[in-house]
Amino acid sequence: MKSNKTNRREFITTSALAATGLSLGLNSLSASRSSFLGANDKIRVGFIGVGNRGSQLLKLFMTQPDCEVAALCDLYEPYLQRDYSKVDKRYTDGSLGKGGQIPKMGEKFNNIVVHYNDYRKLLEDKTIDAVCIATPDHWHALQTIDAIKAGKDVYVEKPLTATIHEGRSMVKAQEEYKRVVAVGLNRRGNSLYQKLAREMHSGKIGKITVGRAAHINNMFPDGIGKVSPEAPPKDFNWDMWLGPRPFIPYKYNIAPYTFRWWSNYSSQMGNWGVHYMDVIRWLMDEKAPSAISAHGGKYVLDDDSTIPDTLQVTFEFASGSMILFSDYEASSGEIMPFGEIELRGTKGTLQANEGAYKIIPATRGQFQTWNTLMEPEEFENKNRLLDDGSSADSTTALIRNFLDCIKSRQTPLVPLEEGHRSTSFAHLANIALITKTRLLWDAEKEQFTNSPEANKLLHYEYRKPWILE
Repeated sequence: MKSNKTNRREFITTSALAATGLSLGLNSLSASRSSFLGANDKIRVGFIGVGNRGSQLLKLFMTQPDCEVAALCDLYEPYLQRDYSKVDKRYTDGSLGKGGQIPKMGEKFNNIVVHYNDYRKLLEDKTIDAVCIATPDHWHALQTIDAIKAGKDVYVEKPLTATIHEGRSMVKAQEEYKRVVAVGLNRRGNSLYQKLAREMHSGKIGKITVGRAAHINNMFPDGIGKVSPEAPPKDFNWDMWLGPRPFIPYKYNIAPYTFRWWSNYSSQMGNWGVHYMDVIRWLMDEKAPSAISAHGGKYVLDDDSTIPDTLQVTFEFASGSMILFSDYEASSGEIMPFGEIELRGTKGTLQANEGAYKIIPATRGQFQTWNTLMEPEEFENKNRLLDDGSSADSTTALIRNFLDCIKSRQTPLVPLEEGHRSTSFAHLANIALITKTRLLWDAEKEQFTNSPEANKLLHYEYRKPWILE
């Protein structure tokens, strides 16, 4: 027999849908309904992974008046307890600490926050409405799918997955269980890039044939260093951190942060490349490449990392355009005169970052008689800029949109399908580099059409007992 008492999740959803006239056929809203989502009906969010990025997201969620931090989950006890003084001194006194990758923590919560060291226990908590997942990349798929099946809405960090197969499995789960799932590709929340998306799609700079971006980070000469395997800190659950990946002994230059230089857990093509591929393909209105080629390797760094320090990738599209991405970790200097991305069109060239953009009119080439096809343009984002030049509105806008979508049940700014497609660029590039082949890609079947070897790299066998259903 169905209970007469409406649970919190049903109450929040029904109230929000009624507010937009989408529930029960209502066309108007009585004045009394506006008080339904009061202080006692905040969206209760659990946070899975509260290290470097997780702490940043926690702070931003806490600024939202309708969000209540319900629970924290992490497998490193000082992160869980939010106690910087308890963090291993090799983290805080080494390069990680100097680089700011160890969060300062010390947040003040206005309510009781439950702690978990196993995300599955957090998902069993029926009072939690949504989760924010900011664990290492190889955990995102399992945790997102489990959260969806547990009836939670999900905000999950980029890069979305460790494999293309994982991404499609996540999309299928979301479609089956109808949960709101948002991906943290923050440039989609940026007001300047939103403006550019509208204008580029209308042909402002003409036919775009080339998009370009680069990540440059000179790690010469030591990279992430060379260290011997040893026992992890006593309050760090290394076996759980590895999860579905094969067991290897702990090294201090793998976790908690430098996993991004190990191919089993991430890559710089995934870490930085996905951001740029997402915004470029969005502005160019492209879904997926038809061909991929990649060149590079470890040319300089003599360290433990297993990813290239020099990488050049070309993505070709059936529409007649391409995207070029460069990852240079053994040199420095800017690759473009302005901005973080460049789009080259027949009428002009766009150079942009989250804070500003410039459009440089095209100049005529051989045999042409026109003088100009458009006027030059410069635009500055008036929103507050952060120290790294990014706009303060980007991630906050995604979080605000996610919370609003929990109430309205609408599609978020970066739904799973978009996050999956953008993250796929990283996997396609890494596979092309491994196979040393110009790969042909069927975006509908998500299979390579000219390389059985490459198709074997679309997923990997999980370590028991972990299973991707």
